[in-house]
Formats: sequence, structure tokens, C-alpha cells
Amino acid sequence: MTTTASVRVSLQPRRSRTQAEPTANSGSLVDRFGRVHRDLRISITDRCNLRCVYCMPEEGVAFAPRSQILSYEELGRVARIAHGIGVTRVRITGGEPLVRRGLESFVATLAEIGFDDLSMTTNGIGLARRAQDLANAGLHRVNISCDSLRPDRFPKIRRSGELPPVLAAMDAAEKAGLRPIKVNVVVLAGINDDEILDFAAFARDTGRVVRFIEYMPLDGAGNWDRSSVVPAAEILETIGKRWALEPVVPSDSDPSAPATRYRFTDGMGEIGVIPTVTEPFCGTCDRLRITADGAIRNCLFASQETPLRELLRSGGSDDDVARSLRRAVYAKLPGHGINDPGFLRPARSMSMIGG
Repeated sequence: MTTTASVRVSLQPRRSRTQAEPTANSGSLVDRFGRVHRDLRISITDRCNLRCVYCMPEEGVAFAPRSQILSYEELGRVARIAHGIGVTRVRITGGEPLVRRGLESFVATLAEIGFDDLSMTTNGIGLARRAQDLANAGLHRVNISCDSLRPDRFPKIRRSGELPPVLAAMDAAEKAGLRPIKVNVVVLAGINDDEILDFAAFARDTGRVVRFIEYMPLDGAGNWDRSSVVPAAEILETIGKRWALEPVVPSDSDPSAPATRYRFTDGMGEIGVIPTVTEPFCGTCDRLRITADGAIRNCLFASQETPLRELLRSGGSDDDVARSLRRAVYAKLPGHGINDPGFLRPARSMSMIGG
């Protein structure tokens, strides 16, 4: 795993900053540091039916007007163009994707484009009754957020909802063939870090891949503090004292994936850690994001965005859209800089960006 310092040292631009920006038809989506971008995250809404403490404030959330949210037709067009210039994986995000009507039809649109991987991140509320329809529409798999396995604690972290429907959503997703199920757990110091072993046992018992995510400075209330971060190394140490772990060898793992994967040595499943804060993996990042209101973000923590909505609505050609995607990727920085003294958290929270 790579530290922020090593990211900035090892990533050297392969092209001069003064070289002409890429054209619409200039090969793969590659940035100045040689990272080829194949993964597109499409946020379809900034709305959510929960108010998780690490994501959204409990009250006073200002959502984008419906007129500013890209239509499914507009998002489908962007996805098609992105596929044509090298994007092979798409993940549908939010907010909470399930709160927007017509999701199944949009999934079918994306499936027809022919991506190698078509997935969705969801909080699981309402998924159980729709999992089969989503699978029938062409969805391949789901990531389901679940930050506590304790029924009394779950709604305190989510500020709403209950645990049983989320567990039922996992069962329904597996039955529908949306595998592998990845369970995302944001670990918060003093809140749910005492459940690390419980989640590891859950991974062993169910065969689902539990991914422990470091708390990132993307909460809408602006309460993030480094003292609330539970380092990935500490998570692995806690689990390793109970069950032996071994890294998944590179040949079995996608080097651009955000999670570093570990198997239990007795063959009882695997877990992952996403160490965004303590051990950034910017050097292998291949992700690009489209926000629900039509902005291209080349990094989750980017301070600048490339506007796309007006281009789509003012008659811009497919080449114009492709050029905007290329320029956004070309402008990507070597790393997010969370550990730099001058780091400024993004103006948007996670729900407004889309994970």
C-alpha cells in the first residue's frame, strides 16, 4: 500500500504540462501520470432516505432542484460515450440510488451498452423487493452499506432505518445472483470499532466480502476529525489476532481497486480494507465520477469540477462530451493530499458527489 508521500514522488508526468490537451479521439482516458481510467461512478441522485453520521447532517440538507439533475437519457448518453473511449466498469451511486424512480430501466440502458462490470452501491433499504428486477435488468452485483450488526446501534449511526431489512437485502441480492455481495463498513472510533471482529466473523459465516472503510472528510456536517479515523493497519491487527490473514496475491486482485484484500488462511472467506486516509492508493486510481447534477469529478476529493450539464443541454456533440471527459482526466492531480498541511476538504459531501 502506498503513502501520500510516495505517491507524490513516484508519479511523474509522462507529458509536459504545456503539451496540447487531449482531443476527442486521442486514445484511452489517461492522465499525465500514466493512469488509465476505466471505472466510471455515476450518481443518479443526491437524495437519501437515511442520514448517516459520516455522510449527511441530520437536518437542513439542501438538495439540487429536479431541473438540475441529469435525466436518465443524459446519463445514459454519457455512459455510452465513456464506454467508447475505454471505460469498462460502471457503478451506480447516490445519495441512495433506490430512491429515484425508474432505476431498473436505467440499469437496462447501461446493460445494453456492454460494460464488463455493472454494479451499484446502496444502503439496502428497499433492495430486498427489487433485487430480482435489478438483476433481470442487467445489474451484476451490489455493494451494501452496513455499519453495525447490533439492532440497537444500527439506527443510531444511520439516524433512521433498521438492521433486519438490510440483512434481508443481502439475502435477496444473493438469491437474485447479484454476487459477490460486498458489505461496506465505515469504521468510526468509539462508535462501532468494537464490532470489527463481529464483522470479520460475519464475513467468515456468510461468505460475503466485508470491506472496512476509513472515515473520510466528506461528511455533510463537517465534523470529521482525524481522531475518529480507525487506521486500516489497526483493523487488520485486531482481526489478525483472532484469525490468520494473508494478502490476496496480485494476480487474483485488481490493482486499481480501492480495497486491499485479505483471505483468511483457513479458507473461510475474505475481508478488505480501504485505507484512504492513512495509506492512500492514489497511484493506482482509475476512477472518474459524474455527479447527479452533471459535473465530472476526477477525484473524490477534487476541489474543481468539469461542468457537463450545460454542454449536454446546449447541443454539444458526442465528441464535445468525450473531450470534456478527457480533459477532466488529464487535469487529475497525483494524489488527494489528505495528509498534506494545506489540504482543504471538498465543498461537496459524499452524498452530493456519489461514491
